[in-house]
Amino acid sequence: MAQEPRIDVEINIEGSLTPEQVRQVAGAFGDPGVWFTTPPVREGRAARPDFVWELVGDKPHLGHIATGRANVYLADEHSTLTRPLIFADGFGYGPSDLDALWRHFNAPYETGVPGLLDQLRGMGIDVVLLGFDQRQTYVQANAAVAVVCVRRTLAERQGDSPLAVGGVSVGGLVTRYALARMETERVDHQTDTYFSYDTPHLGAWIPLVLQQLAHLHESLHDGAGQAELIRSPAAQQLLWGWVENASYSGHLTTSSPLREDFLDDLRRIGWFPRRPYKLGMANGTGDGRGPDLPPGTPVLDLGQGPLQLVARIQPNLGELRNVGAIGFGEPVWTSATSYVAPFDGAPGGTLDAFGRVADAMGLPIQDRFRRSCFVPSVSAIALARDPLQWESDLYADLRELPKDETSLDAFCCDTGNHPHGGVSKALVEWFVGRLAGW
Repeated sequence: MAQEPRIDVEINIEGSLTPEQVRQVAGAFGDPGVWFTTPPVREGRAARPDFVWELVGDKPHLGHIATGRANVYLADEHSTLTRPLIFADGFGYGPSDLDALWRHFNAPYETGVPGLLDQLRGMGIDVVLLGFDQRQTYVQANAAVAVVCVRRTLAERQGDSPLAVGGVSVGGLVTRYALARMETERVDHQTDTYFSYDTPHLGAWIPLVLQQLAHLHESLHDGAGQAELIRSPAAQQLLWGWVENASYSGHLTTSSPLREDFLDDLRRIGWFPRRPYKLGMANGTGDGRGPDLPPGTPVLDLGQGPLQLVARIQPNLGELRNVGAIGFGEPVWTSATSYVAPFDGAPGGTLDAFGRVADAMGLPIQDRFRRSCFVPSVSAIALARDPLQWESDLYADLRELPKDETSLDAFCCDTGNHPHGGVSKALVEWFVGRLAGW
């Protein structure tokens, strides 16, 4: 039987650090701010929507009613909503910026070629960008907003063209849940195509040591929100390994009850919607080769003066493998993992998590260590595995994957391990080609 992945923290402080040592540690962490957020795209032109819908979820989740909005961009030859495609925003902190979402997905990926959204409109597809006022809240709550968006789209649509519905990152999970919930409730969503763009169907990964450093940073800056995003409901539901604070020791895959409850909820409504043809895109490769991030390598290393601080690439399995330490000659805080797979170097859509933390702390970092795996390829293509036990397949070759090994009907992996949610020629052309026959 496989051992349960876990993390163990040792705090060897007699009494407490001196005020000067506290100041040194706090100073090493840099300025306050929410870590792991993605800045919006400000460059380029955003099209003006033809309509804007204000949306309120049709039911609460754990007492929370989510809200959002949709920007509707009609196809080039349309005067009314005719052939709709709903594209939901993904995980982040705070409200969606739909202009930034447009700029991101419509950015040219090749000279002389229109961006993805302009290509869709040129094909006669009306684009509905769906955003949320709290991207970090419960998936089920934002799915209730997506349900309302689907219903509004059907009510506004002229004719009987079926819908395409999906999203990027967690937006793919939100719409997956929404469509499956509607089927369970016997509501006809009239959707023939579901798509997900680098969606963490099995889970996502933020290096455990960086989660811990965010909590430490926060505690040393009078409760500022460095860990606000990873503490959020959506992060707890989605991360394969989650730590609640810098001193947490224990199991990782079941550390938050929100993740187990979410997975149980997905199973209750059928796991995936059954009616639509299901497409998936992964920003990582499908050949089993990830970025060059040797397990256990020190990435952040503050070794000058009396204060030492080290953060490492996730080691490969083993027992009590060190991932980070802080000390003054002798360690005052150490973190070690056991039976945790080398997620950081797995093929997948990447996040510049180490790079952002290094920049916040003013530490040097090699370019190749800035980005690490965030959504493994096997997660984005919905490999048919238990979401709590799938890490042994992180480096699987997906090029000849049997059809019954994925919950999707078709998928496409990228030509390299590119930034999570990034637009690439390979993914766009595959997606557009699939929609051309829709």
